Amino acid sequence: MSRISNDTEFRKALDALDATRQRQVAARFVEHVLGLCSDERITHVAAVAGNSDASEAALAEALKTARAATFDCHTRCGSEGDWSEQAGYFVARAATAALTPIAQMPSGPAWQAALSCRMAQTSKSIVTGDDTAGQEGEQQYRILSEFLDS
Repeated sequence: MSRISNDTEFRKALDALDATRQRQVAARFVEHVLGLCSDERITHVAAVAGNSDASEAALAEALKTARAATFDCHTRCGSEGDWSEQAGYFVARAATAALTPIAQMPSGPAWQAALSCRMAQTSKSIVTGDDTAGQEGEQQYRILSEFLDS
């Protein structure tokens, strides 16, 4: 089993993945934080992103949906800065990153999805007072290690 234990190893492993595998592992990162997003469209988007047999048309439609959900979630955050809604916004951003073509995302879609998922957990931590933000990176190391071993 590959054991990833820090962001340097994590990024190196992500960078070694082709576009399809980056999308699939990014979808797993999103699935891990789906509970932080109340927008049901993101559940469908994550499923499409994680599907190795998804057609180009299905991926394009899912990206369009993810972008719309990101906009809607951002709007719901409002001027008061509702951190629960902000967490949902970051989950939607992660889903968008997962589906964005690798050529449009120089740092890689999986890395961007991972960062957005971490921000979602940070937003949740602000609401609950629990220190769960740092744990998301550890969970992502585990998710990527399991993905690479499968």
